[in-house]
Amino acid sequence: MRSIAASINWPRVAAAISLVLLPATFALAVLVAVDIFPRGLAVPACLLLAGGAAWYGLLRRGIAHVLGLAAAALAVAGAVVLVLTGGHIVEQVLVVAGVALSVAAGRVAFQRHVALPPVPVPRQPVLLYNPKSGGGKAERFALAVEARRRGIEPIELQLGTDLEALVRDAAFRGADALAMAGGDGSQAVVAAVAAELGLPYACIPAGTRNHFALDLGVDRNDVVGALEAFVDGGERRVDLAEVNGRVFVNNVSLGLYAEAVQRTGYRDAKLRTLIDTVPDVLGAEKGGLELRWTDAEGHEHRSSAAILVSNNRYRLGRAVGSGTRPRIDDGLLGVTALAAGPGGGDGGLRGRRLWQQWSAQAFEVDSDRPIAAGVDGEAVILDPPLRFRILPRALRVRVARAHPGASPSAEIPEGFGDVLPALARVAAGRAASGS
Repeated sequence: MRSIAASINWPRVAAAISLVLLPATFALAVLVAVDIFPRGLAVPACLLLAGGAAWYGLLRRGIAHVLGLAAAALAVAGAVVLVLTGGHIVEQVLVVAGVALSVAAGRVAFQRHVALPPVPVPRQPVLLYNPKSGGGKAERFALAVEARRRGIEPIELQLGTDLEALVRDAAFRGADALAMAGGDGSQAVVAAVAAELGLPYACIPAGTRNHFALDLGVDRNDVVGALEAFVDGGERRVDLAEVNGRVFVNNVSLGLYAEAVQRTGYRDAKLRTLIDTVPDVLGAEKGGLELRWTDAEGHEHRSSAAILVSNNRYRLGRAVGSGTRPRIDDGLLGVTALAAGPGGGDGGLRGRRLWQQWSAQAFEVDSDRPIAAGVDGEAVILDPPLRFRILPRALRVRVARAHPGASPSAEIPEGFGDVLPALARVAAGRAASGS
């Protein structure tokens, strides 16, 4: 049975399934919408009302906050009642299931496995690991033991230890390859030193979310297997980015999220702290954050609800691959800016799109006061102006041969209209994906 399953080309099968499900689900959705017209228009109306009421409540405190959120909850409840009493329940469930299965099949269809160029095995590789990261993954998977089995020296990061000093000491003692098992903030420290010294680097996914590992093409579910990068791995060069000289591997967030993570209660109650931060940052009396920046079209802005500057561009707002970077070697920063919205003071965004996204080699944000930022998820305060720049192909990354070697969104088409033709190519075995 295992040999039969291994011989099946699952991306082609998934593409065929998605090609059948997508048009069938769309046709069923149209039939249901026509049959319940005009009653069905009340559902999106309720949801729009809920969104407006929720935004009103989030921007305010006291009784206005409570009334706004209560009105939003009632509007959502009204939409649910309309759906449940409008008939065609089975058909609506089938539409939802069809969408979910189509998206899942699409993920499988566009999976890519890249055969990276072979490279010499390092003679003295070193693994630095945080035993507490990711809920104790390093200890749970016995990473130190597994590293020694592969000829990799493990070095434990103790509480209060300077990680950069530890990495530089390992390099001074002769380490010719560096790996880090920990969160993305720690990955950035080790990657920065590896890039500076020209040493190969391996990302071991022992953190909580492991976003950098995902976009590098490392299997986040195979923590121990990632060590094979220094045994029989391939190598690729990827970009790094920096803000005011500090290297980051994923992104720097400014605005709402960055202000929230500075608060003492954030780690214990993330959602509550984020909601409590909204009126302070975006409320009518605040007028948005005092951030000055210029967009891709040369328009100047003086505030924003949030700005995300990333090491290469993220796919956002897509059903498949959202929140990942198709490439991490494009040589460009990704910049996403979200308008302050009602009550905000950003005249530059008024009358324009709610959010903008573009790419650039450099970007600058200024302010009259220190700026709260989340750098690869870590809360910091930075002195303005913040100068961002990309470091093209600065890092030599080793990836185990059993791992994908590319981002999960590397092969996903940019435009929705290109999805069906791309699925057809995969189903026919003519996809451009790797081996």
